[in-house]
Amino acid sequence: MSEPIERSDSSLFRDLIPFLKQEKGLYILALALAPGTAAMVVLQPWLLKQVIDRYITPGDIAGLQTAAWWYLGAVVVGFVLEAGHTLALSYAATRTITRVRSAIYRHTLAISQRYHGSHPTGQLLTRTTSDVEALGETLTAGAITIVLDVLQVIGILIAMVWLDVKLTLTLLLVAPVLALLINVLRKKLRKLYGTVRTSLSNLNAYLSERLAGVQVIQLYGDEERAREGFDERLHIYRDATIRTNIWDALLYASVDGLTSVTMALMLWYGAGMTLKGAATAGLLAAFIDYVQKLFRPIQEFSQKVATIQRAGAALSKIFGLLDVDDIVTGGEASLGEDPPKGAVELKDVCFAYREGAPDVLHHVSLQVAPGEVLALVGRTGSGKSTLGLLMSRAFQGYRGSITLDGVELSDLPVPDVRHAIGAVRQDVQLFAGTVRFNLTLGAEKSDEAIAEALRATRATGIVERLGGLEGRIEENGRNLSAGEGQLLSFARTLLYDPAVVILDEATANVDSLTEARIQAATEAILERKTTVVIAHRLSTIMRADRIVLLSRGRVVETGSHAELMDKGGAYAGLFRQQYAAQGEAEAG
Repeated sequence: MSEPIERSDSSLFRDLIPFLKQEKGLYILALALAPGTAAMVVLQPWLLKQVIDRYITPGDIAGLQTAAWWYLGAVVVGFVLEAGHTLALSYAATRTITRVRSAIYRHTLAISQRYHGSHPTGQLLTRTTSDVEALGETLTAGAITIVLDVLQVIGILIAMVWLDVKLTLTLLLVAPVLALLINVLRKKLRKLYGTVRTSLSNLNAYLSERLAGVQVIQLYGDEERAREGFDERLHIYRDATIRTNIWDALLYASVDGLTSVTMALMLWYGAGMTLKGAATAGLLAAFIDYVQKLFRPIQEFSQKVATIQRAGAALSKIFGLLDVDDIVTGGEASLGEDPPKGAVELKDVCFAYREGAPDVLHHVSLQVAPGEVLALVGRTGSGKSTLGLLMSRAFQGYRGSITLDGVELSDLPVPDVRHAIGAVRQDVQLFAGTVRFNLTLGAEKSDEAIAEALRATRATGIVERLGGLEGRIEENGRNLSAGEGQLLSFARTLLYDPAVVILDEATANVDSLTEARIQAATEAILERKTTVVIAHRLSTIMRADRIVLLSRGRVVETGSHAELMDKGGAYAGLFRQQYAAQGEAEAG
């Protein structure tokens, strides 16, 4: 897996173009309306000059009425064009950020569990929420609307030069200072907004993790430490936001102040020209209106620069995620039209969690015949769970060969592999929703098939207690015990009817009655499926057709329980050390 590299703003915005192209008609419409809107803005001060010089000063009432209608028409047309521009842009931007958010979510689902295991959920949540919102703000009130601002500024400057060059030259006293100021503050804001996005991401990650583990925090009385950790990250985010707001306000206030200075210069110089007869009252009024209209987009430009800087920081986070290439991909091979038999073979498999990291699996080779029960045993960290995750295509990048019915897993479409190789994990994941959804995950399954899976796994009583298939399961299964959640997970796996089941059958923190039901559910799977068991229970180990002992990512011994015990090797030692007490407890 390669790490995303630092990207320039131009590179980030180029990568955004494919998302913008899908709404190019609306963006083109918004851009097409911009010149007309700018033209109406430029026309209004010129009409004001005509009203004053041609009609008010000479006292031409009839002409004044006609000119007033022309002025009103320019205002109305300008309003209609600007409204159309804004609506088209808002609609296009909303659809664009919807696609970006969808792309982030889809990409996140496709990334391997190796990435998810090393990145907090809260950070990923920030990518799809606040970072995308910052991008949306730029599209609706930032980058595209700057085109309209630029057209207005250019049009106003042309009109001012055409009306009076000398009055226009007074702007040169302010323009260089303004350009330098905006450039310096823009660079500062870009850096500050990057800090804000990072601190918000860290805050969300910490909050998400602590809320998920609130029961553990309360159980160990760790609330004060959790509050202190949250406050520390919150204050970092607060301070970064305050610094950003200060510089943002400084940018706006500086432009506002320079506007006032320019207006003062214009009044001082223009009034003198008017008194000398070198300029008309209408010309001075038009220039004052032009200066106000000139600096309004420049003031807004300062805000839009800040908005674009926020978007630049957000885009670096968004594309930093979208650039992650640790995607579990597959080929176009097929297992055939018949249901998979469930023969799994690993040849010389090696695997490392990160590029350049040491291998955690070393030249592992083993076979699982259709209908066979294979138990993987070994101490913590021996590689049992990693093997199970590789077989279910949770990770990309193993070396060697893993085949299902003779077809390499990496050559098969990923959904085909995951339908053929199911898993019951030790950590059961349940979603807030109905019992039916948690069993089917939205797939079409008949009530009869669901009922059969529940009966086989002894979970019917749980569903009845919850109110049937339409009963509600709370977030993370809070209204279920650990054992009840695991039984529903067994039922979910049987309902999907995979050819191979990878079974992590831990029963920690489960009462004896529920443990017996879990054991019965385990037996139901063992009888029906090719099963790879990451074994914890003595009865399951002894029930297995074959046992594979792993140590430090290597296969140490293989055989049945009786064979390995007779051999008196590593398995026999591990069995006597770890499973003897459990055997006495199970026998009792």
